[in-house]
Parts: sequence; structure tokens; C-alpha cells
Amino acid sequence: MPVFSCGGMRYQQSWKDLPASEIEADNQANLEATIQRSLDVGINHIETARGYGTSEIQLGRILPSFPRERMIIQTKIGPKETAREFLDVFDTCMRNLHLDHVELLGIHGINTEELLQTTLQKNGTLAAARQLQKEGRVRFVGFSTHGPLQTIVNAIQTGEFDYVNLHWYYVNPFTWPAVEAATRQDMGVFIISPNDKGGKLYEPSRKMMDLCAPLTPMQFNDLYCLARDQVHTLSLGAARPTDFDEHIEALTYWDQRDALTREIDARIQDALIKAHGEEWVQQWHVGLPEWGDIPDGINVHEILRLWTYGTGLDLLSWAKMRYNLLGQADHWFPGNNAATAKDIAWSTVLKNHPLGDRIAITLDQAHETLFEAPAKRASESED
Repeated sequence: MPVFSCGGMRYQQSWKDLPASEIEADNQANLEATIQRSLDVGINHIETARGYGTSEIQLGRILPSFPRERMIIQTKIGPKETAREFLDVFDTCMRNLHLDHVELLGIHGINTEELLQTTLQKNGTLAAARQLQKEGRVRFVGFSTHGPLQTIVNAIQTGEFDYVNLHWYYVNPFTWPAVEAATRQDMGVFIISPNDKGGKLYEPSRKMMDLCAPLTPMQFNDLYCLARDQVHTLSLGAARPTDFDEHIEALTYWDQRDALTREIDARIQDALIKAHGEEWVQQWHVGLPEWGDIPDGINVHEILRLWTYGTGLDLLSWAKMRYNLLGQADHWFPGNNAATAKDIAWSTVLKNHPLGDRIAITLDQAHETLFEAPAKRASESED
């Protein structure tokens, strides 16, 4: 696996399936140029999913033109109730991609315990994936997840998966125990959306740019993640051929990655402490109840994470983007925003938290600062 992967959810024409005849020539040309550039710079892992609209069918026009042995192809399919249903969707993927096999097949979106059990149930999704392996149509089976830490760890500890696609990066350090659990299982660790959900670092604030110098914020995040041997590849989610350039340049600092990222990390932590105080930075996340155990399903942990990094590092565009998905994205980003926080008896809910009173005030501040209008996930945003 290369240290960077070419993610397939930004260059496609539509998040909805379209007939091949409706694919526009300019969009297809851009996608093909992006894949060509990816392979030219050594990024030979091409990643997509059945849920990425026209991504697969557009890739199917270009991938067969390259030597198959040069590429590591991954697609992803959500858990299905029966093996037959899963196999039918896989057949659709292969027809779209114009391939007879993929190296990596991900069970897409194991975000809840219920979806994990659906995946594992007899004659279901995992059984179908095993059948595909026996037939030589799939080499390795993994899973992707936007779920809570315990669900991710539970899936890893089944021992049924070869790799995991998960969120872990600078502004979301809280899934690190899942990375460690995957390492104990000798699984591949694939970081998803480090640039977008990791802070919209392609549109960095001046503050982050100054804190990360001589690196750019995206380059810092790249090297921060890759400085850990447990992390194997980062998805770049390229939308155009030039989107690889900044990341490739980051690798010129490879031999300095440990020292550089430690120095920048220290500066960022100092900035967060200056903005919020050391007590807040060290303790806000400790012992918080899960969102399902909080009245109105308010996702306190996510709200405070967005608030802490968003206001502390001037990443408000990112914080608003994520905050306004709360309550709109089902299990992909669960829980609700803090609109009803004023009605909650936080002295009871957070009675054992050292910062309980401050958290109650901060939730109100977060809603006032971050709320704009309910948003939809990109895959649901098109008519």
C-alpha cells in the first residue's frame, strides 16, 4: 500500500447513479486525468464505493486501460440482510468498474452495533464476502466506519477483518484506541477524510497556517498521522490532478517528520490552551456520557470537540460544516445539536464531571456560534 490513497468521492459527476450517456465529457476527462496523475506519482491504490454515485461507472472507463498488476482497487458495500443481496450489489460494482476482481472489499459503514451484527449474521454480508474470496474476486475484506469507539473496537476484535477505514487525525485523536486494537490484530489502518473532516485543511485558517509553518496544515496532518507506524495510508479524496501535489511535497520532509510534528503539535497545544485554558484542554472530554445516554440525544462529545478545535484554531468553517449535520446524517454522524441544551438539567447529567458547569455554558455558546441551518451529507445533497 502507498502512504497516500486516491479516494473516489470528490471527482465523480454525481452522487446519484446516472446512465452512462449522461456522463459529461469534461467531468470524465478530469477524472481520467486525476487517475493518470495518481498512478504517475505512485499512488496506485484507487478507492471508491457503491454509494459514491457515478464514481464506479466513471472509473470503469479508465481503469481497464492500465496494467491490472499496477493497481490496488478497493470498493465498499454497506451491510445487507442476506448474502444474495450483497452478492448482487457486488456484481453491479464489477460491471461498473469493468473488472473481474478487487484487491480490497470494504463493508461500508459499520457505524452501530446493529450494523455490526447484521454484517456477522449467518448467511449474510460476511458470508458473501468469504464466498467472493474463495472465488478469487476479492483478496482482502475490511470495513469502514464513522461509528463510536466501542463499536469500532468490537468490530476489530471479532478477528474477521483484514483492514479498517476509520477517522483518526489531529482534530480527532479519540479513536486512537481503535488504531491500537487494529495493530494488535495485524490489520491495515486506512485513515479516511483527513483533509476534509480533519479540519477542511484545504481551506486553512491563517492561524493554522502560522502554527504549522514550515509545513502547510495539510502537510502537518499528513506527517502527524504517518509518523505513527500503526497508520499505513491516508485517503486524499482528490477532485483534480493537482490535488496530489501538496501532499507529495510533504514527503520531502519525511526524515524530519517526528521532530517537525512534535514541534508543531506543541505550538498548536499552546494555542488551544491560550484560547480555552489548560484545564479545559486536558479535561473536557474525560468521562463524558455517550450521546445516547444524554437527554434529547445531544452529542456533547462531538459538539465540544468541534467547539474546542474550531474556535481555538479558527477552523470555524469546518466546525460549522460538521455541527450542522448533527441530527441530519443518521448513523453516519449521530446525535443532535445543542438547540435544546438550555432545557437539560446538566447538573444531574454531568454531576461527576469536573467541568460540568462550564460544559453547560459552552454548549449554549457552541450552538449560538456554529448553528446556521440543518445540512445534509454530500451523498444526500443532490436532488
